[in-house]
Amino acid sequence: MKNTPLYIHICDPLQEKSLKLLGTLLNGRFQISTGVEIKHQSILDYLICGRPRKEDIHNCPNLKAVIIPFAGVPSSLAGILKGHPQISVHNLHHNAVPVVEHTLALVLAAAKNIIPPHNALCKNDWRPRYAHNPSVLLQGKTALILGYGEIGSRLAFIFHALDMKVVAIRKSITIPSHDSFTDIYPSTALHTVLPQTDILINTLPLTAQTEGMIAEKELALLPQGSIVVNVGRGKVIDQHSFYNALKNGHLGAAAIDVWYQYPQNDDSRSNTMPAESPFGQLDNVVLSPHRAGGLNSDATERLRMEHLAHLLNHAARGEPLPNQIDLHQGY
Repeated sequence: MKNTPLYIHICDPLQEKSLKLLGTLLNGRFQISTGVEIKHQSILDYLICGRPRKEDIHNCPNLKAVIIPFAGVPSSLAGILKGHPQISVHNLHHNAVPVVEHTLALVLAAAKNIIPPHNALCKNDWRPRYAHNPSVLLQGKTALILGYGEIGSRLAFIFHALDMKVVAIRKSITIPSHDSFTDIYPSTALHTVLPQTDILINTLPLTAQTEGMIAEKELALLPQGSIVVNVGRGKVIDQHSFYNALKNGHLGAAAIDVWYQYPQNDDSRSNTMPAESPFGQLDNVVLSPHRAGGLNSDATERLRMEHLAHLLNHAARGEPLPNQIDLHQGY
C-alpha cells in the first residue's frame, strides 16, 4: 500500500451519500475531489470523467488513467488522448445488471405484445382480449446476441433458463466456440446465423466497424416475424431499414432503448423525436427512452460506487486497473 495518497478527481458532482459510500468502500489512502473544476491538476493520478477536455489532460502531467463512469467510449476521447500513450482508459460496467433486467423486460413486452392491449384497456377497451393474439412463445426459440461481454453473457444465462437456444456474435474470436449456454461465432458468421434467429438482441457499442452493421440485407435474412431488441447503440441498426422492416410486417416486433436523435438541452427534452423515422406510430414497437442502465436510480448509483471502488482499490495495491479500453477498437 502506498504511503502517499492517490489523487482522484470525479467530474460529476456526487451526492454526499454517494461520496460517503465510496469512502467506506476504498481500501487505501485517497484524496478525492469532485466537480467541473479539476483539483490537484499537477499531481492528479486518476480522472473519473466521461468527456474530458483536451486542456484537462494537458494540465494533468501525472495522470495515469481516465475512468469513464459508464459503458462505451465517447468518440472524441481518442483524439484528445492522442500523444498520451501513458494514460490508459477504463470503463465501469456497473450498469450491466440493470441493462440485462431492462432488456428482459423489453424482450417480454415485445414478444407478448404488452403495449397495445394496455393502451386499449386504459380506455376501457377489452377488444384485444378477443382478437387474434400475436404474442410469441419464447420456449424453443433461438436468440442471437450481438456482443458477448458483461451484458451479453448475462442475457445468455437468462435465455437459457427460459429454455431458449442461445447464439452470440463476438468480434474478438476467429473460430466458433461454446460455453455452458451459448454457441459463439465470429462476426464473419453473422449472415449464416441470422436466418436461424427468432430474436435478435444488439448489445454492441458504436464503432466504425459496428455502425450500420444491421441494415436492409441483414434484416431481410431474419425469418418472417422475428423480433429485434436494441440496447447497445442506435446506429448499429440502420434506422430506415429497421423502420421499413417493421412497417411492412417482415419483423414481427421490436423494442428499442437506444436512439438516433437525442435532446440537446433541457427545453428540447419534451419534444424531440428519437429518430427521423416515426417508430412511435407503429403498434409493434416498444419504445424506451435510453433508460436500461438505470440512470438516476439509487440502486444503480450504489453499483457505480462499488465498481469505481473496485478499480481504485486495484490502483492502491499497485495492480493494473480492470476494464481497459482499446481506443482504436472503440471498446
